[in-house]
Amino acid sequence: MSQISPPSGLTLAELVEEAGVSLPASADPGTRLQSGANLETAQSWHIAYIDHARYANALRATKAGACFVSERFAHLVPPDTIPIIVRDPRLVYARVLARLHPEALRVAPLFCRANATEGCFVHPSAQIGASVVLDPGVVIGERVFIGAGTTIGAHAVLGPDVVIGWDCSIGPSVTITHCNMGDRSIVHAGVRIGQDGFGFAMSASGHVKVPQLGRVTIGNDVEIGANSAVDRGSVGDTVIGDGTKIDNLVQVAHNVRIGRHCVITAQVGIAGSAVLEDYVAVGGHSAIAGHLRIGQGAQLAAASRLMRDVPAGERWGGMPAKPLREWFREQTTLKKLAKHRAGV
Repeated sequence: MSQISPPSGLTLAELVEEAGVSLPASADPGTRLQSGANLETAQSWHIAYIDHARYANALRATKAGACFVSERFAHLVPPDTIPIIVRDPRLVYARVLARLHPEALRVAPLFCRANATEGCFVHPSAQIGASVVLDPGVVIGERVFIGAGTTIGAHAVLGPDVVIGWDCSIGPSVTITHCNMGDRSIVHAGVRIGQDGFGFAMSASGHVKVPQLGRVTIGNDVEIGANSAVDRGSVGDTVIGDGTKIDNLVQVAHNVRIGRHCVITAQVGIAGSAVLEDYVAVGGHSAIAGHLRIGQGAQLAAASRLMRDVPAGERWGGMPAKPLREWFREQTTLKKLAKHRAGV
């Protein structure tokens, strides 16, 4: 097996170009940084960042070669660390790290072999693009299309008529059926896409399964975390918009429509036919009832239980969820009542 070359790094001049800012006059633009690290462990060849006051002491003691900071923290940077002042340090750090480690933006194949077909089953009617990587044990069904540059991990299964775009990364043991996926999307290990939604017509004599006939439509630059499940639509499609990021262990039920650039963190459950408009953020371990609409840019706090529509741009939380200020007032009142009853 060939050795992986160490990252060549970026010069300070390239870093500030990526950040869209100027380099301090005393800094050498040719200084090269190899990788990123947190403030505590960074060395002179690392770039770090700070985005919260709780890390102020770590910033004072850091040994990083350079650090992305906002204006408010610039005075805390030690003399041997070059401050690079930006508006959003974490965002710029992420972009720089992507340049330093492009391999980390994809699911790493378990077997580093381009165009491997040994130990795979590929149906003769499937269309496989150039430079596609198939790890051993992959099963590709009838009429599947896989775009150029995509990686399919070991023991993944793609059912009939699945479409996968260019430069996607499909992790090991993933199953995908009834799905059209865009370009540059990442699906982590163990994800299930396109299985039947939970649809039954209930009666005293028994529950009759409602046939699920729709598909799953996934846009470009979507990421779906390990062991999540996205059900196919019952009649129409389940939809995930461009740029949306879904964490591990998330359930997306049939006919759910998720907009562009949403963020859904771990252990969220979204019931059937719910609609999340663009730029919605949902905190971990939240539950969203079916047929609800969460407006554009709205945010739902962790561990919330949502039973009503959320207007655009609002922040809700609680059980049942309500506007955050209302929820906080209720919690404060309950705390005061509890202290009063206890005689505190």
